[in-house]
Amino acid sequence: MAQTAAETKGKSEAYTVLSLAWPAIAESFFVSLAGFIDTMMVSSLGETAVAAVGLTNQPKFLMLAPFIAMNVATSAIVARRRGEGRQDEANRTVMVLIAVVTGLSILMGALCIGVAKPLMLFVGAQADTVDDATLYYRIIMGCMIFNTLSMVINAAQRGSGNTKIAMRTNVTSSAVNIVGNYLLIGGHFGFPALGIRGAAIATVAGTVVACVMCFVSLFKKGTFLSIPLWKEKRLKLSFAPMKSVVRLASSVFAEQLLIRVGFMASTMIAANLGTRPMAVHQVGMNLLGLNFSFGDGLQAAAVALIGRSLGEGDPAKAKRYAGICFRCGLVIAAALSAFFLIFGKLIYGWFFDDPELVSIGVTVMQMMVVVVLFQVPQVVFMGTLHGAGDVFVAAAIGIFSVTVVRTAVAMLCVYVLHFGLHGVWIGIIADQVCRFTLGFLRYRSGKWMSKKV
Repeated sequence: MAQTAAETKGKSEAYTVLSLAWPAIAESFFVSLAGFIDTMMVSSLGETAVAAVGLTNQPKFLMLAPFIAMNVATSAIVARRRGEGRQDEANRTVMVLIAVVTGLSILMGALCIGVAKPLMLFVGAQADTVDDATLYYRIIMGCMIFNTLSMVINAAQRGSGNTKIAMRTNVTSSAVNIVGNYLLIGGHFGFPALGIRGAAIATVAGTVVACVMCFVSLFKKGTFLSIPLWKEKRLKLSFAPMKSVVRLASSVFAEQLLIRVGFMASTMIAANLGTRPMAVHQVGMNLLGLNFSFGDGLQAAAVALIGRSLGEGDPAKAKRYAGICFRCGLVIAAALSAFFLIFGKLIYGWFFDDPELVSIGVTVMQMMVVVVLFQVPQVVFMGTLHGAGDVFVAAAIGIFSVTVVRTAVAMLCVYVLHFGLHGVWIGIIADQVCRFTLGFLRYRSGKWMSKKV
């Protein structure tokens, strides 16, 4: 029986989504996997080292908030400019962002080195973790410029529809990080055993390699974003494109800043329960990052395709792409939930020999099964809103869900109901359910399709 035009179009659009999504999923997955393996390697130094590294995560992302905001804006703007056929303007945007990110990274790196110890103490570092956490934080954040430049170039490439470049750079970076961990944490092949310092140096080495690869990608001729094009058309550095970047990034920055406060509050609650619960929590958060990588890949596809479709003046196509990404997210979420339900005990056994810690971890994994069912689809909804430029609503949803709902529920469950670490994860479940519900309602309204970028 012959296929209808609608069926043919549907299959073609599904193929387009998957062709953009799989490199982004692979990229995000391997970055998260590197973090997971990083934690596993650090666990050879003991649960105190695991807790120390875990304490640095939310302060790191807090300081990266302005760069993450610019990256979201960059992807949305480049995608829209490609749909509009305005290649020169897209390249001008990338040019000025590289200059801005370079200057801001130098200032932020110096600030992070200076405030590292007070910040670690603030987020709940104990006497046995504060020195290691401070050392690790100073190294990775003092060299943040390599990471932030990679982030902005990759964000621009994703927006242009070229997700394979970001995949290659980040997978290579992750591989360098893992090899560096092996050589420097315990000392192998004649390298010194540097412990936590070695883990930090390995992380920085990975970001340096990624940064070089990102700049090399811009020197390729015939691509949408290209330094040879800048020379050919004599594009000059102009801060005019920053008006659109700031307009979109301001809402995302507020979102990132406040949700990081919410994430950091959860970390502080877990840290206040003690070093052992904090170590279990850190492993769980690494696993949650692996889950997020699948939604993040679909989000990257959604941002590129929705932004491009709206730039072409075709909101119906944008909504179809969003629907395809959402359905893919549901399938992936179901598969991940089943995996963690079956293999939770085995995974935690890789990190801890103590049966008590493994037992707590198994319960965390059972709660993560619920988290994942809502996490992956809600990330797709947020990508839909970001790709359309509906960043204010996306920010409001994120701020309310993470900063208010997650924190309030976690505090109630830990300090009033005395559920211990499980109370922190009940707060995470409440956050994900809230974001999913509010994101779905906004998606169904269709108001995001009329936003201008």
